[in-house]
Amino acid sequence: MNRTRVLTGITTTGTPHLGNYAGAIRPAIAASRREDVDAFFFMADYHALIKSEDPARIARSRLEIAASWLACGLDPERVTFYRQSDIPEIPELTWLLTCVTAKGLLNRAHAYKAAVDRNVETGEDPDAGVTAGLYMYPVLMAADILAFDAHKVPVGRDQIQHLEMARDIAQRFNHIYGQDFFVLPEVQIEEQVATLPGLDGRKMSKSYDNTIPLFAGGARALREAVMRIVTDSRLPGEPKDPDNASLFTLFRAFASDDETAAFRRALESGLSWGEAKQALFDLLDGQIAPMRERYEALIAQPAHIEEILREGAHKARAIATPKLARLRDAVGLGSHAVVPGMAEGGKQRADKAPRLASFRDDEGRFRFRLFAADGEELLLSRAFDDPKAAGVAQKRLKQLGATAAVVQIKPASLLLELDGEAVGSTPEYADEQARDQVLDRLRRALDQLAAI
Repeated sequence: MNRTRVLTGITTTGTPHLGNYAGAIRPAIAASRREDVDAFFFMADYHALIKSEDPARIARSRLEIAASWLACGLDPERVTFYRQSDIPEIPELTWLLTCVTAKGLLNRAHAYKAAVDRNVETGEDPDAGVTAGLYMYPVLMAADILAFDAHKVPVGRDQIQHLEMARDIAQRFNHIYGQDFFVLPEVQIEEQVATLPGLDGRKMSKSYDNTIPLFAGGARALREAVMRIVTDSRLPGEPKDPDNASLFTLFRAFASDDETAAFRRALESGLSWGEAKQALFDLLDGQIAPMRERYEALIAQPAHIEEILREGAHKARAIATPKLARLRDAVGLGSHAVVPGMAEGGKQRADKAPRLASFRDDEGRFRFRLFAADGEELLLSRAFDDPKAAGVAQKRLKQLGATAAVVQIKPASLLLELDGEAVGSTPEYADEQARDQVLDRLRRALDQLAAI
């Protein structure tokens, strides 16, 4: 089955509220459970630095948001869940993309133009208060997406321009360096996503200070917020108009069709607003309480959340690291400084190639080794009971090269996978630097095998 890679970014500058849950968290988690979706979720903490200079707020938000998504049902075994700042390939790719991005393209970004327009209206210098971070935001967002070859990115309509810019930047890089290095991402607009009203009837938003908390403050804070929802002056016994009541809109977003129909009839029959609010609280707390319990347990174990995110970063880097190695080669920054086919000093060297060598181990099972052109052992295969299976694995490596292989990064070694199955591993290395240097050599050897 061909799986669509869907990438979702989560800004870490606040605590999730009920509107975030209904509009983003709940539908995204539901979509991640589909068999045809390869879901990536990342906490955009580099992006958060553009909006906030409060380190305590950033740190607390990272913890609360990770706990919220996990409590709401995000399965880290099924998806790739990580922090942006744990992927060093992202800022590196940002620079590679920066070097091919036209300044004129960034000048047209909505957020930058809005900041300039505000300054001009007030008689300020056009760039007053505008940081390079705000200006470069679209390039960082492009790197978030392109590092993982995401096919679709769910965004609000205000972010469509940034996806179009990511496509433009990717196409320019592909054109300059002569290959299709990047998948061109597509915008995924969720037209059915609920936009919940807040306490005052406007869109629920922290900027309006009209939010209903998801977990913060527990059941008491949830009930207090629900009781503050603005309603009209109709008395108990008077028919209410559900279609013009934000309280009904909130109820409908969490109720079944039958529950919604019954609530409508009760309002039209004169249910008091106080009773209606209590009914809404009971409905919400019935769904939120189990998630709140999980959230509180997670918040109390930050080390467990850290372990989940670190494992997610390992999964993400298994894709991003070989991707960046290939891009470094493309722009001339690969670890091999000499031109292929030329030895140091410019002399033509003998045309050597990597090779695969089969053997039987002490237990009589079948294995093979991959050697670099200079004879260094790069990979030892797993043991195969059937020599034909070992031969098939070698043939696959020869045919497909590095692009078809997934390299899992371990603390001191690398694990090579093909079609979701482990094929072999590198030797153990003394440190991460030595391990990462071998990653580039391994990828290069696989590509050379495929070219032979």
